Amino acid sequence: MSTEATATKDKLVQDFRIVVADAEELLKATASQAGDKVTAARERIQDSLHQAKVKLAEAEDVVVLKTKQAARVTDEYVHENPWRAVGIAAGVGLIVGLLIGRR
Repeated sequence: MSTEATATKDKLVQDFRIVVADAEELLKATASQAGDKVTAARERIQDSLHQAKVKLAEAEDVVVLKTKQAARVTDEYVHENPWRAVGIAAGVGLIVGLLIGRR
């Protein structure tokens, strides 16, 4: 999994948490509202929020698992091919240095 994909998933999870928190705040603010339709809507929203929280926790677990797997594979590769890893790191460093030097 690429760093960009992981960052995108982390941002999505963070944005989703904000939406859930805003929805919970909205539910609290409308708690004093009466009526059958409002009560039914609040119950549906609460159920949806609960399901969203469960799915969010599952998504976080998957992201953490994938990140750990990528780190483990990278660590194994570096241990099996130390000079190749050093060469790759030096090449990336050179490219980054050249790009920064142009600015």
